[in-house]
Amino acid sequence: MKQYHKYALRYAAMAALLLSALTFTACGGDDDEGDGNQSGQVDKKNKNANIPSAANGYNKAIRRTEFPALKKTGKQKVIVYRMTSTSYDKDGLNFSVEWDCDKRSQRWTCYQMHKGYSGKYSRESDSFFFDATNLNSNEYWGEFKYFPGYDRGHICPSGDRTASKEMNVQTFVMTNMQPQYHKFNGFDNSGNNGLWVRMENQLRKWADKLSVTDTIFVCKGGTIDSETNIITRIGGKLIVPKYFYMAILRKSSFGYAGMAFWSEQTNAWRMNETLGSHAISIAELEKRTGIDFFCNLPDDVEAQVEKTFNPSVWSGL
Repeated sequence: MKQYHKYALRYAAMAALLLSALTFTACGGDDDEGDGNQSGQVDKKNKNANIPSAANGYNKAIRRTEFPALKKTGKQKVIVYRMTSTSYDKDGLNFSVEWDCDKRSQRWTCYQMHKGYSGKYSRESDSFFFDATNLNSNEYWGEFKYFPGYDRGHICPSGDRTASKEMNVQTFVMTNMQPQYHKFNGFDNSGNNGLWVRMENQLRKWADKLSVTDTIFVCKGGTIDSETNIITRIGGKLIVPKYFYMAILRKSSFGYAGMAFWSEQTNAWRMNETLGSHAISIAELEKRTGIDFFCNLPDDVEAQVEKTFNPSVWSGL
């Protein structure tokens, strides 16, 4: 009983830390964040940008560079996970999620990476939390705290958020999870690393090489919008994506560079496959997912970085 009580207290403390930093777009607010035009009018230089409106709670975070275009059909919620500190991000933003309330599944997680996010807080918690603050009980599968037969795969990894305990703990919210095979998402003692893990490790290596003024913008997720891109539904309910992707935009003193990863999720280690064999342009990823990535960039910049993928500027492929 004492052991149970100890873990119950730990869970409650972690939940309090998590929920204190949540913001749901429908609540609106006076946020001053975001890039570009905030007037609600279409920018002639950026015709496909996200526009704060009543439908999305007038949340200006959706104008940040890491955001893709929001899905306009069905019932979606954009959830912005915030930190109490603004030391790492001027708006205190950790990462954001688009949640499909009808499918009860995450469509994507987007976030930024720069040197400020590195630190000593790694895997601060193995307590996974349902987001009962921003989602109603009929908008997520409350019976699936565990994914039978699959790992609870972080989309914004805890390894990308090590600068503070608060930001690391937040990554364990269930809205940031997708069911992933262990051989895709994990590793073993024989030196095998899942393909998704290798992609995430490479992304961190790129972030580690950034200068203090550089940023990598990331949007990641699994395919949930087409039956042909779904492996199965656990218990006939919880979607298991067949494909996973990363859209990556690097901003440095040399300008912008973009690329993407796309891979089928299989229950095999696949150590013989190079990361380069799964690297594509962002434009190609948009065709495969139907998602308009980095829509808040000026249209001419967006078009250039999305169609141009030069493997030589991305070491490790």
